[in-house]
Amino acid sequence: MTSSPDWLEDCDFCSIARGKDQSVEVVCEGETWIAFFPPKPATAGHTLVIPRRHVPDLWSADLTLATDLTEAAIQVGRAIRTAVTPDGLNLITSSGEEAEQTVYHLHLHVVPRYRDDEFGEIWPPKRELPDIDLEGVAGRVRDACQARCNVITPSKERQ
Repeated sequence: MTSSPDWLEDCDFCSIARGKDQSVEVVCEGETWIAFFPPKPATAGHTLVIPRRHVPDLWSADLTLATDLTEAAIQVGRAIRTAVTPDGLNLITSSGEEAEQTVYHLHLHVVPRYRDDEFGEIWPPKRELPDIDLEGVAGRVRDACQARCNVITPSKERQ
């Protein structure tokens, strides 16, 4: 048996979600997700929230699962704030190699931040971008939102 539609045999996060790998410290769980400390946390309290079924990244998740995971991240973040009183929190997810995704099972990092945590900045240094047609890009994104999401786009006066 190598996999099912809901999990992959060779996925470490699927093993954790299914309870087959108990080497991590689970801190919270729900019906569709589980939250645990990664083996090498970036800061004290750094927690991963993952779906129980295999989904490669956030953009591949259906809206119900994405909603569950977002609610879980909020619950976990609030618990972290209570437990370890960080100075701030980051919520990070990556999709694809260029975005630095290294584990191809959707995961949300809830990272408590402390003034001297040496985590580093998450945004690149401020720099001028090459000439970008922001109006054209905005138009393409609006069109895609309207086509895919069935949402109301800004009025022409706003554009």
